[in-house]
Amino acid sequence: MLRADRIRNFSIISHVDHGKSTLSDRILELTKAVDPRLMREQYLDSMDIERERGITIKAQNVRVHWGEHVLHLIDTPGHVDFAYEVSRSLAACEGAVLLVDASQGIQAQTLATCYQALEHDLEIIAALNKIDLPAADPDRCIDELERVLGLDAEGILRISAKTGEGVASLLDAVVARVPAPVGDPTQPLQALIFDSSYDQYRGVVSSLRVMNGVLRATSRVRFMQVGAVHDLEEVGVRTPTPTPVAELGPGEVGYLIAGIKDVGEARSGETVTDAVHPAAAPLAGYRDPKPMVFCGLYPVDGDELTELRDSLEKLRLNDSSFTFEPESSGALGFGFRCGFLGLLHMEIVRERLEREFGLSLIATAPSVAYVATLTDGTEVHFENPSQMPEPSRIDHIDEPMLRATVIVPSEHTGTTMELCQSRRGDLERMEYLSPERLELVYRIPLAEVVVDFFDQLKSRTKGYASLDYEPAGTQSANLVKVDLLINHIPVDAFSTIVHRSSADAYGRRMAEKLRALIPRQLFDVPIQAAVGGRVIARETVKARRKDVLAKCYGGDITRKRKLLERQKEGKKKMKSIGRVEVPQEAFISALRLED
Repeated sequence: MLRADRIRNFSIISHVDHGKSTLSDRILELTKAVDPRLMREQYLDSMDIERERGITIKAQNVRVHWGEHVLHLIDTPGHVDFAYEVSRSLAACEGAVLLVDASQGIQAQTLATCYQALEHDLEIIAALNKIDLPAADPDRCIDELERVLGLDAEGILRISAKTGEGVASLLDAVVARVPAPVGDPTQPLQALIFDSSYDQYRGVVSSLRVMNGVLRATSRVRFMQVGAVHDLEEVGVRTPTPTPVAELGPGEVGYLIAGIKDVGEARSGETVTDAVHPAAAPLAGYRDPKPMVFCGLYPVDGDELTELRDSLEKLRLNDSSFTFEPESSGALGFGFRCGFLGLLHMEIVRERLEREFGLSLIATAPSVAYVATLTDGTEVHFENPSQMPEPSRIDHIDEPMLRATVIVPSEHTGTTMELCQSRRGDLERMEYLSPERLELVYRIPLAEVVVDFFDQLKSRTKGYASLDYEPAGTQSANLVKVDLLINHIPVDAFSTIVHRSSADAYGRRMAEKLRALIPRQLFDVPIQAAVGGRVIARETVKARRKDVLAKCYGGDITRKRKLLERQKEGKKKMKSIGRVEVPQEAFISALRLED
């Protein structure tokens, strides 16, 4: 068991792409934790999807040695959709390294993650990264950090995670400034699970931080919230390869394997204690995050529904910030209504289901959670457009709002404000961080942000703007449901809720899109967008033409007319009983988010 005064637990936090994973690589190299022949970029990012996108999705922990001290490093994601992952990691630490790009300065997520670390009472070590770039302006960034976050300019380090410059002095600062963990080894065991994953051969593998007591590899443990008791198979630390150890003492971070096959027993926030001498009370755990964006996930092959349920259960063990419940759709069959923290989170979960579990999925258009107050005073909560009550019964609808913080170069202020106002945003605050950079705070509907707001913001500001957001209550709005009817039959998968002012444009766009996707039938197929009983847009998929006159070489005109009349009758009859088969590709293409 390690002496507590020799342990330092810290995480690396920053805005997206400010160099967290690169810094982790340099720390692994400097502390000789990884054989130089096996070293690769983004070493701690274990998923293929993380390497392809160049982002961290899951927080990873590793134990390294620096002089006489043992450092537990947790590398966290930077994207706003994974803020929950960051908050869980911070609960296992006493300090945080706040990385800031020396060429970009403070970004929206820098502020958000810094405030999160302060809420956890962590010691913050600020470091300017990328000082080797020609565009770096460390003096301006230090001035900004001092003015905006109130950090002491003397204590701000200058490093380059790419070249390794200054990384050794950063580790010295961690040892000197981050407090050692406190915990009593004589107390009953209390350990907090902050992450879990599923291994098909060994069951659930849980990452945990020991708060009090000693976790021994020979123990029998109890999971306090669910009440399950298990014999331990292995206790270990990641160095970064999993290495079994005999015991973990207070302040140590490691993993445990207990042959758990039921994924519900080892969720994040669970407290592990000794089964023979249990602790009196569990640890505080984590607040469950509230999903903000909802969509339906349906298997392309209906027989895969059970596999989809099992896969969602296993994935939820590794990412407890999404929710799911069964639902059915007339067009798509049986599936699940899933809730996510944001659009990127939704994309990542869907892609992980397809890659890691080999599923083929259709995702419906994203929606948010609304509250309808009916004329009799009752409230109805719904996320799915098909659950929206009849318009005649609704008094008003409340939609969720966000407080969005946008940091933007001052020359792009006009286009940014225009974008926010076109999305029904109200300006709350405007503040200059420096003569060149501006902070705008808007109260804006979540439904306007979830689809393409971030892409539009980046393209209008040449990629320089940064966005962070947090929930800001609800607000009444004039919302309507747009239904799409194919051959006069509503298709629930394409229904959506929009503000009345943009209903016509949305209806026209979807009708045009579907006209190009639905194959031609032997009769005309009308595609209509409707609000209530009023049709607001229409397109027609023209019928296939069969040349019934091909066999008539000249001859009597009445014979030709008779053939054409018979064809007309046949088409009319077919139209009255004909059903339009919408191919699976049409659903997938029409519901594609990129468009």
